[in-house]
Amino acid sequence: IKRMYRTYNIIEMSTTTSGSTVLTEFKYQSADRTQGDAPCPVRYGLLAVVDELSSLDAALPELLETYQGSGPDPVNVLHLALNTGIAAGVGAEDDCIATATAMLQPHAATLKAKGVRLVSLMVPNPPKWPRMYSFTLANDYAEDPDRRNMYPTMYNLLELERLQNWSPARLPSISHNSVVLLGEQGTKPRLQQRLFARGVTHSEGMSSFAAAEATLLKSLDELQLAFLNKRVLPTASTHLFLHVLPTVDLAPAELIAAFKDIMADLISKHATRLLKLSVDEIEVRVHSKDGDVRQAVRLMASSMAGQWLKLDGYIEYLDPVTGTTTSYCSLEEDEMCFLEPYPVSSALASKRAVARRIGTTYAYDFLGLLEKSIVRAWQQSIADGAHSSMPSNLLEADELLLDGSGSLYRGSRVVGTNTVGMVGFHTTLKTPEYPDGRPLVIVANDCTVQSGSFGVLEDEFFDKVSKYARASGLPRLHIASNSGARIGLAEELKPYFKVAWNDDGNVAAGFKYLYLTEEDVGRFPDGIFHGEFIDENGKRRFRLDDIVGQQDGIGVENLRGSGLIAGETSAAYAETFTLSYVTGRSVGIGAYINRLAHRVIQMTNGPMILTGFSALNKLLGKEVYNSQDQLGGPQIMLPNGVAHQLAQDDQDGIDKVLQWLSYVPITASSQVVVGPSPDPISRSIDFMPTSSPYDPRHMLAGLTAPDGSWISGFFDQGSFTEYLAEWGKSVVVGRARLGGVPMGVIAVETRLVEQRIPADPANPASRETVLAQAGQVWYPDSAYKTAQAIADFNSAENLPLIVFANWRGFSGGTRDMFGEILKFGSYIVDNLRTYRHPVFAYIPPCGELRGGAWVVIDPTINEDMMEMYADVNARGGILEPPGICDVKFRKPDLLKTMHRLDEKLQQLKAELATVEESLGSEDEATALRTQISQRESQLLPLYMQISYEFADLHDRPGRMLAKGVIRDAVPWPKAREYFAWRVRRRLAQDALVKQMKAADESLSHADCVSMLSGWMGGDSWEDDNAVLDWFNTDAANIDGLISDVRTAAVTKTVIELVADLSVEAKAQLIADLS
Repeated sequence: IKRMYRTYNIIEMSTTTSGSTVLTEFKYQSADRTQGDAPCPVRYGLLAVVDELSSLDAALPELLETYQGSGPDPVNVLHLALNTGIAAGVGAEDDCIATATAMLQPHAATLKAKGVRLVSLMVPNPPKWPRMYSFTLANDYAEDPDRRNMYPTMYNLLELERLQNWSPARLPSISHNSVVLLGEQGTKPRLQQRLFARGVTHSEGMSSFAAAEATLLKSLDELQLAFLNKRVLPTASTHLFLHVLPTVDLAPAELIAAFKDIMADLISKHATRLLKLSVDEIEVRVHSKDGDVRQAVRLMASSMAGQWLKLDGYIEYLDPVTGTTTSYCSLEEDEMCFLEPYPVSSALASKRAVARRIGTTYAYDFLGLLEKSIVRAWQQSIADGAHSSMPSNLLEADELLLDGSGSLYRGSRVVGTNTVGMVGFHTTLKTPEYPDGRPLVIVANDCTVQSGSFGVLEDEFFDKVSKYARASGLPRLHIASNSGARIGLAEELKPYFKVAWNDDGNVAAGFKYLYLTEEDVGRFPDGIFHGEFIDENGKRRFRLDDIVGQQDGIGVENLRGSGLIAGETSAAYAETFTLSYVTGRSVGIGAYINRLAHRVIQMTNGPMILTGFSALNKLLGKEVYNSQDQLGGPQIMLPNGVAHQLAQDDQDGIDKVLQWLSYVPITASSQVVVGPSPDPISRSIDFMPTSSPYDPRHMLAGLTAPDGSWISGFFDQGSFTEYLAEWGKSVVVGRARLGGVPMGVIAVETRLVEQRIPADPANPASRETVLAQAGQVWYPDSAYKTAQAIADFNSAENLPLIVFANWRGFSGGTRDMFGEILKFGSYIVDNLRTYRHPVFAYIPPCGELRGGAWVVIDPTINEDMMEMYADVNARGGILEPPGICDVKFRKPDLLKTMHRLDEKLQQLKAELATVEESLGSEDEATALRTQISQRESQLLPLYMQISYEFADLHDRPGRMLAKGVIRDAVPWPKAREYFAWRVRRRLAQDALVKQMKAADESLSHADCVSMLSGWMGGDSWEDDNAVLDWFNTDAANIDGLISDVRTAAVTKTVIELVADLSVEAKAQLIADLS
């Protein structure tokens, strides 16, 4: 009794025995606040335990006679329990229910008079859970199948009456404290399904994260089991409900705040599974206790208003008689109260079902995913020690809407009411990098409007949103799920056009033209079609020459719109940060604008294609392709470099979007932000590159040793993210942080890699080709990858770049020369020449930079921005020692060196000279020559190595420094600290140079640096720490000096402008100015 009525106050309880029947009487009362704080009636209950069902018939009159409850309000209960189970067999349960109903029916009037609203029957069913049946007043004391095998109070605790609009059917569940129901509305193909997993918990401590997580996972397990049922469609929406029976000692406002914190963390942590199981709502009913006041509280994470799993909390009010919730109300000043059965399927639910059917997420729900990703980013940042707490209001979003004049404005509307298949948002994200908020403009295809196709209105909206982002340099995210340019026909003409046959009696002879009757022509206004009236066989008809149609957006105008957004996206890439997340199929122009944005994250089921596979099969005349993935799935788009990253699902995709944004400045004109770094700048680098092949990612990011210890790399621990990993594998590119500074990075793969070129399914003779690529060599794909990465880092990401230069050169074989290695290598120079941010080229330990590879990254390409460095054990030169020795230290030179250095050869040579001078025997001279030749052959391998060492001495950092081709030789263990301070100094210095050049446009970068050096004075200009300290401590003075530069520049300009004016004109100008 206490367990079943845990949410009530048990006022009194007593147990007696009457013969073989055990009677437990109890009085109880609702404990939670009621509507208007009306008093709750004291209820009466009786539990009678009898031996078996057959004895119940005789015992029932006596039980009712002694039953203390009274009406007229139906507030009392009668529980009957048997000591003996029922017979086995298929019909045994039905017989039991029929027998119990027959026993109760004659006493219905008595039960009603005593205010009994429910009679329950509990039947043992060992070893399983007891069978339970409920006979309700509403059912005239007949058994209610919806309550079968539930605790008598379970139906109300789970609020199952709210499911009435969905006609739910029970599905198997794992726990006896849970119920899983499948509700349906409509008919196929528009059938809407909703899965309800509802449960109660008796567990204490539900205000803790661990307990809440365990309960959520149990609920998700219930849903996972339900989705295995064949009746459940993959598009079904799911709702979770949990009733926490123990009270929580917190005031309602505190409880709601705690719930929001816990639930935000839970949703963020388990977002992938929640998405996979299509969870659209989570309800938790909790009983708050603040002193002596007990209040039911409703905690919600709901997508019903549009945003995915938006968190809210409400206080509840009960009906004092029925004990059920009548309404729940917000705690805000403008109190809103509501409670109704779960509504019939809405347009919003239908749109979500459409999106899920094609394997993506509804466009508006991405805002919820974004918020969950921000929460996760903060949790990681706090765990890393970079921050101590998380701010509130992590995501603010305004929808971008068009006013009557076609201009964009920030506002809101009811989610799902858009009629254009494109939506936009201006969001503000409070991320660990920008705790005060950073803007992000989102434009997303709505795949539920004409399959997300691009019509004229969609193109115009996309163009306006992109220009809105570009005008302020705001990052622009395109969430892509579309079917390309919209196609259509003039549907209004279909019922009316006629065919002029060559032979009316034989349609197989073909037709001459299409036409309209004179009557049908009059149905349409001018301009819908063009042609001319003709007379044929005495009949006047209008021969159609072309059709324009009443509706805009059915043909070439859509292609014009596609051209508009293609050009706009290209311009946006040049002027602001652009990123495309491909969440669903992206066709034609949809695929092109992804590529034109350059940065692409592709979801596993988001193919980018130009033409659908079925259309290609028709073109080929045979079934060649069987899926879109064969044409543009990740297995195509990742190895060819169109897609940078692969996302497993939409939450993972948005996580990757946010991660990419973490490296990007707040606007396109801003410098990268220097964030806190929990990884000490001054630490040394543990990983040591070797002369044998190694994974360069370990050099960049570090690794965990077999014993579990951490071997640190160059960048901040955990900050390196690789991009374009499947393309051009002989080069590694990514983004990372160095002492909290975001940087672009390019490194070299030293191991052998493979390039795979897939077979063409349209050509039966085609086979997959696997090409081996040696380490430390640029190939066409990796050279293009390098150039592309440099362009991306430079374009609005504004990233300082470090290149770990370890190339022996470019691959110059026939295949690679044909594969345009020369062109792609030159792109590297093109993109470095226009790079606007610091670039550091560093030759790592055991690394070498040779020939053309040195040329394309030499600092003279962009002296204002580029600097070259080398480790003390690095090498640089035109050719490797064996190669240069083949040209400049050949065998004659080796022999000369031997004879100059080897004493034995010198002795033999002297003896030979003596013999030859003294006219000794020719045999003796021949023997000496043979000994000399043998000695030379013996020494040749050794002296070849000596020549290599001699050549190698020319390639060392000492000579590089002497020749001024590198700025410094930096030992690898201290390279992290050196470059961390160097990049900070360069960023601060370049920011001042930018101000100076803005003050005086005639100044060059070198002029500005020279002026800064002069302003600082002393001999510390080469000390990065000292310069940074000066920038910080003397900022006001530097600002004043820059102001002086501006004044001088303005003065110079004015003098030049008035130089040719007469004395009178100058005097008048001065008078006007004063």
